[in-house]
Amino acid sequence: FCPGCRALQPPAPRPDLFRLMDCDRSFRIDAQRLQRRFRSLQRAVHPDRFGQRPLKEQYYSEQHSSLINKAYQTLLNPLSRGLYLLELNGVEPAQETDSDADSVFLMEIMEINEKLAEPKNEDSLEEIETLIKVKQEELTKEVTAAFERDDLQEAKKLLAKMKYFANLEDKLKKKKIPS
Repeated sequence: FCPGCRALQPPAPRPDLFRLMDCDRSFRIDAQRLQRRFRSLQRAVHPDRFGQRPLKEQYYSEQHSSLINKAYQTLLNPLSRGLYLLELNGVEPAQETDSDADSVFLMEIMEINEKLAEPKNEDSLEEIETLIKVKQEELTKEVTAAFERDDLQEAKKLLAKMKYFANLEDKLKKKKIPS
């Protein structure tokens, strides 16, 4: 907002999402604090509050609201938060074609994929869901430790593994949707 006329201003071209959400630039975040900040910002700039304002301010309001949603979703999710931290540190995320992934890990992913390809069985789906959840929690702890050691290359490798599990989670969700 303009300090003089209190008119909503356009968002910065490439804002720091951590600064926007009033968080430390760290992999560890306080999810409740993030949520409070999200709600507070949305209350201030939500398009519903700008219906009677000039079109330019309505447009800025939509831009701010969209940016705040993006920042919240990015920082709330460990995978996207980690990838964003790598980006801020100038580290390219691992590509699927990078052959750094160890063969034991890739075999584990293939086995889970095969189980997901089997005919729908609630017990096996729950078992896979639990396995994915446990693996993601372990990887999140390892990524946290890597970022705290400032070992960005290790964080990059671990985030690549997290991406595999996120893809498995998506496949699992699609399988669980009743057809």
